[in-house]
Amino acid sequence: MGASPRRLARWRPAYSPLVLSYLIIVLSETWLTQPHPGVLGWPLTVLWTWPIFTTLTGIVGLRRTRKALRASAARWSGRGSPTSDGLLVVVVPTIGRHDTHPALERSVHSYITWLPPCFPRLRIDVLVDEGSEGHERIAALAASSEMVRLVTVPAGYRTPNGTRFKARAAHYAHELRIREGEARDDVWVLHMDDDTGVGPDTALAMARFIAEQDEAGAAAKHLAQGILTYPREYAVNRLTWLADSARPAEDVGRFSAWTGSGTPRVGVHGELLLVRASVEATIGWDFGPRSLVEDAQFALIFSDRYEGRSAWFAGRCYGASPASVRDFFRQRERWSWGLAGLVFNPTLRLRNRLLLGYSVMSWVIGPIQNVAVVMLVALLIADPNTSPTTVLIIPLWAVNMAYVVWMYWEGLRVNAGVSGDGRRRWWEPVAVVALIPLFGLMEGLPGLRGFVKFARRTENRFLVIAKPS
Repeated sequence: MGASPRRLARWRPAYSPLVLSYLIIVLSETWLTQPHPGVLGWPLTVLWTWPIFTTLTGIVGLRRTRKALRASAARWSGRGSPTSDGLLVVVVPTIGRHDTHPALERSVHSYITWLPPCFPRLRIDVLVDEGSEGHERIAALAASSEMVRLVTVPAGYRTPNGTRFKARAAHYAHELRIREGEARDDVWVLHMDDDTGVGPDTALAMARFIAEQDEAGAAAKHLAQGILTYPREYAVNRLTWLADSARPAEDVGRFSAWTGSGTPRVGVHGELLLVRASVEATIGWDFGPRSLVEDAQFALIFSDRYEGRSAWFAGRCYGASPASVRDFFRQRERWSWGLAGLVFNPTLRLRNRLLLGYSVMSWVIGPIQNVAVVMLVALLIADPNTSPTTVLIIPLWAVNMAYVVWMYWEGLRVNAGVSGDGRRRWWEPVAVVALIPLFGLMEGLPGLRGFVKFARRTENRFLVIAKPS
């Protein structure tokens, strides 16, 4: 990660791409709309209006992010970098394959380099299953620094609910911390993926957040998350890197709106998840054998038990996009599969599942919302009229489409900003907007496939994709 901390501190998400694209879309749609809808009128009125709640939530999050950045800058102006007195435990589960080891090394070295100045009491727990193919290499990595501890999950370890995959390892580490007396309010646990590192901005943002909670007393927060970004240098495949522009934009928008408001009802992601150890001890990770998205399930349980106690912070973590389109599809398919399982999980509160169900449905119907698919259908039925049933719908269509443009534009800006030179190549903004229909299919098709697998009760699998170094 070669981005300048000063450059990152100046960043603010921009309104202008959203406003400009909205004006262009609403004017062009108004001009093209015909007096009477065609065969596709009613279906498109519903399909292209459906994501409006997600869109408005994202815009609220954009505003919240800008306010949070201004407030943080004002609060900490002239105060320097805080140093946390409590213990920070970084938890890094890894499948322990040889092809994931280079990324793990990069990530662990970033923790060792950037976290100690703000967190003198630091421990990095690398979790790996007993008998994994890369166990010896990981043991050597752990032995290279006194800050790193290798936690080997025994082959015979079983959770009470039979949880598997990554959550099984996380629960083993959770039980270990409880036995060691670390489930305390002054201990914070930072959950990271084995291909996701940190920078100086990450450490500073977390230290400021924890210092603010120490001052907040009874109103203190217990969970926080920042922005997942993808430096260009870590990208093996430029297409998937451009397609992943949406992910940091989601953190700036929709996730900022919910997690930043205190209750992460849309879930969290497994990277840069900061949780108070005493609170994590009351939830754990033992969600059963069908769990594929343990981070989202943790967030929904947290929302019920600790409503209003989460926060958003301005730090970033630095990961790598999938190395191939196939891996991109497999990753999204697993997420859709797992989230669908949560929607129909009766142990979770209904109001949370309804919101999640709305989001999953928006994802699953993505392929038939896609502009390219709609144009193909219009060609096949010989009716190119895509006008809505009423012109009053056009502003809603325009804001939905404009928000998608903003996501890819701003997300690209974020990812380029954390890259070495901090700039977008001249062709990247053009490409990322022009390819939005393709990216929509790349997101939607595996989302639909994952939902179908859930509906057919196919045996769930936690597929770990290759991790670029």
